[in-house]
Amino acid sequence: MTRIAIAGFQHETNTFATGKAGFHEFDIADSWPGLLAGEAVIAQTLGLNLPVAGFAAAARRAHGVELVPLMWCAAEPSGHVTDEAFERIAGMLIDGLRRAGRIDGLYLDLHGAMVTESHDDGEGELLRRLRAELGGALPIVASLDLHANVTPAMVGHATALTLYRTYPHLDMAASGARCLPILMRAIEGAAPCKAFRQAPYLIPLHAQFTGAEPCRSLYRALEEFGGEGVSADIALGFTAADIFDAGPSVVAYAPDQAVADAVVDRLIGAIAAAEGAFDCGMLSPAEAVRVAMANRGDRPVVIADVQDNPGAGASSDSTGLLAALVAEGAEGAVLGLLNDPEMAARAHAAGLGEVIAGPLGGKSGLPGQAPFEGRFRVEALSDGQCRFTGEMYGGGIAVLGPTAVLRVEDARADVRVVVGSHRSQCLDRAIFTHIGIDPSRQRIVAVKSTAHFRADFDPIAAQTLIAAAPGGFPCDLAAIPYRRLRPGVRLGPCGPCSQGMVQYQKSTGRVP
Repeated sequence: MTRIAIAGFQHETNTFATGKAGFHEFDIADSWPGLLAGEAVIAQTLGLNLPVAGFAAAARRAHGVELVPLMWCAAEPSGHVTDEAFERIAGMLIDGLRRAGRIDGLYLDLHGAMVTESHDDGEGELLRRLRAELGGALPIVASLDLHANVTPAMVGHATALTLYRTYPHLDMAASGARCLPILMRAIEGAAPCKAFRQAPYLIPLHAQFTGAEPCRSLYRALEEFGGEGVSADIALGFTAADIFDAGPSVVAYAPDQAVADAVVDRLIGAIAAAEGAFDCGMLSPAEAVRVAMANRGDRPVVIADVQDNPGAGASSDSTGLLAALVAEGAEGAVLGLLNDPEMAARAHAAGLGEVIAGPLGGKSGLPGQAPFEGRFRVEALSDGQCRFTGEMYGGGIAVLGPTAVLRVEDARADVRVVVGSHRSQCLDRAIFTHIGIDPSRQRIVAVKSTAHFRADFDPIAAQTLIAAAPGGFPCDLAAIPYRRLRPGVRLGPCGPCSQGMVQYQKSTGRVP
């Protein structure tokens, strides 16, 4: 019987965000389950679109495989992972391995863009410790997010890596499942040769949508590699992590080093050729609202508040798009999910039909952020237990905390806001439907998301617009004050070259 240990430790770190991820953030349930240990790793992720669930399902279908579940946890994207949380969770994982007895391989459900207070490359450091614990021969295979900032350390310490191939991430479980045959071949003695290269430019996340060109063709090219032990994946990178190795990259694995190198060279060439094809444009909030109001069809226009996406570490409480909806006199508009525990609590205390006044949102302390001052009628209330229904997270339960629908009391506009008490990306229509709003029947639907919303909202949308309201997840890469990014990498397709590490060295006199 082949014994495979499985574990997960996921975080996408926005180094420009204010809040940090401590152990509590990994322990609690949010859009995903809370910290799981032992058999709960399998039981409580069963059927979910999660890599660890996909790997476990594939292993159950295989002959002669015994899974040894250790632990799994994830926290909402935010600022740095605290040292205390990283050390504690890494320690739990290693302690679990020591108690597991004989194992033949290890599968890990990781993100690939974790930055801790002390380690720019959180996954690389974790893999280094695991390799030191398990020795150089035992196979370790990990699945990573499409937005991973893959590093030489990750590639070096892992036997192999797979990555999601869709954004929105509809194939998370499938990416985990793809790890099983790779791991089994390595256990049987056929560890692959590796190749890895980084691309010369960054890509903003709203341009990484794999349903549009050029990403659609880039990922379609991966289908050519899948036989004779050859596999390859593209990471598009997470631009809000100011680290040396941020950005797109390619990994490839093959029985022969020359084959792996040739595959990587071919894919990097395709990424280089596609540089000018990425659509990185954004509208101002006012422009987006005016375009949306001009729609005369029977389907809504969806406006994405891409720079206030909590799924990328933003606060989800900025009010730039809300202010534009009101100022431009939007009709039949809803916005969600705005994170404001204080106003949600006041709405619950006041009750249905009552009017409350005060500052809504804008309380994160980010520069240039301010609350939206107004009067709001309480139209609906919820405990925030929200079961997702869309393809990406369907079946999972979001914990939004006390939630309310607040209608802006303003004669110029007809605008409602879904206000929650926990940050949660508006990537599923259930954020609205669970509290009585059918987004398909609105004229304008504003979502705090960058691209994940597309899986559930694009099918009902007459048009999808990208708005550049201020927020904690900057998408104009040339304006981001990178200090640690390697010099020479272009800040966006065809953008200026980074001087980040040069500036860092000049200001500190040292190399990190």
